[in-house]
Amino acid sequence: MRPTLAAFAFISLLAAGTAAATKAPANAYCYIGWPNDGQVLQAGKPFRVWFGLRHMGVAPKGVAFENTGHHHLLIDTELPPGGQPIPSDRNHLHYGAGETETMIELPPGRHTLQLLMGDENHVPHEPPVTSKKITITVK
Repeated sequence: MRPTLAAFAFISLLAAGTAAATKAPANAYCYIGWPNDGQVLQAGKPFRVWFGLRHMGVAPKGVAFENTGHHHLLIDTELPPGGQPIPSDRNHLHYGAGETETMIELPPGRHTLQLLMGDENHVPHEPPVTSKKITITVK
């Protein structure tokens, strides 16, 4: 039996790691409550990053409840493409236990921080639920 073109396309999508995006309320957004945009922080010392979320709830990875997700902190990077799991590396920190704050330490210099919500499989929602990108300076 020969696979159909549709079956081949479907298998190709699965192999590429794409996933159906979980729907989010159109008015949902997250925000960084601390530090503030433009904040200057002391080098060599961890600082707290506080996450906020409106019009959605927080649920840990692997838990699929409507209008929920968990935070990912993006450091010095752009938003990843939709429909794919958010990478897990030093620029994409996952908070899959449902955390709403963290302590991080960054090297001296200018840095950007942005939050992105992911569903139970770490895939960004549709539409994406993000914070505005802030810039901080570590001196």
